[in-house]
Amino acid sequence: MGILKDRQKATDNERGTDEGGPGAIRRRDFLLLPLAFLLVPSRARANWKSFLTPADGWPQFRGNPQLTGLSASRVPGNLRHLWAVDAGESVESSAAIAGGAVFVGTQRGELVSVNLGDGRERWRYGAGNPIGESSPAVARGVVYVGDLSGVMHAVNAADGRGLWTFKTGGEIKSSPVVSGSRVLFGSYDTQLYCVAAATGKLLWKLKTRGQVHATAGVADGLAYLAGCDEILRAVRVATGREAFQVHSGAYTGASPALLEGNAFYGTFNNEVLGVNLVARKIGWRYQNPQRQFPYYSSAALADARVVVGGRDKMVHCLDAWTGRPHWAFGTQARVESSPAVADGRVFVGSNDGRLYVLGFGDGRKLGEFNLGAPVSASPAVASGRVVVGSQDGKLHCFG
Repeated sequence: MGILKDRQKATDNERGTDEGGPGAIRRRDFLLLPLAFLLVPSRARANWKSFLTPADGWPQFRGNPQLTGLSASRVPGNLRHLWAVDAGESVESSAAIAGGAVFVGTQRGELVSVNLGDGRERWRYGAGNPIGESSPAVARGVVYVGDLSGVMHAVNAADGRGLWTFKTGGEIKSSPVVSGSRVLFGSYDTQLYCVAAATGKLLWKLKTRGQVHATAGVADGLAYLAGCDEILRAVRVATGREAFQVHSGAYTGASPALLEGNAFYGTFNNEVLGVNLVARKIGWRYQNPQRQFPYYSSAALADARVVVGGRDKMVHCLDAWTGRPHWAFGTQARVESSPAVADGRVFVGSNDGRLYVLGFGDGRKLGEFNLGAPVSASPAVASGRVVVGSQDGKLHCFG
């Protein structure tokens, strides 16, 4: 499961991982730490549509380069299980959807492509080593994904033919992000890499002070990387030079969700942070005082709200500008799956083996599906369908 997950096992065992159950949690049960700087709501309130993933695709981890986890797709109210595919081994990679096809990596070391419509297999590409949490990104007919031996693969989306590979010095659990003609991804060798999308040629690399686990969010020519070295870095995509840093004050495995002038992510110090990128300061810190567990899930953003899963077994919904809680929903195990928001609903997996459907406005449970194995992968939403993998090697589609 990797260093980020392993280092928390002792703490979880001491505190107990099975207390509490499903249900809504009252907002007064949570703690908002003092504000340092206000966030920047003015332009962002008028521009939510610019952070939507188009309805017919989910081409990368969290749907779009800003990592908002927000889809324009309409999803049927009477959601039902449509198909399941045996991918062969544990699916912790989150699916990408493009051109009516689904792409997902497996611990068997395969990148698998199936039809979104009926789950029929299109092709399998052998990476040669397990694909862990690195989720595919699709752009201009090419699929990019990293493996646990430290290799980034570029694969033809139509037929699964390998195009090029790029070798790093450590595991790749970070998901690739395509920005123009460039692909950005991190490695456990402590580097953030930028390579040419067409050839895999190295354009630049940036050394950090810790393993690069998280996926970089990209906006306005800058890549934002929350790191295991406790630093949020802003890096110029064109040159690889750092623009600035913000100290998170904690080890971070989650990827930053970006909304004009702000970033949102959880930490291993049991907090969710709202960061003002203009002032280059942390605007607010949110904490659950009764259940002190890390936030490994990456946040979703919609309508001035932040939705994020926690190892406290809860899904939290916070005000984006103040960090104040709107609602929280309890599951029966840690929530490492990153939520997707579409059509007024939140879709999120839990290690209790269920995919939950929650009302975005109030956190009320609208439905759940028992997949029979932990769901740490994150849902992808496109064309009215929700696709997610489970740790028993199955890939599921609902619609």
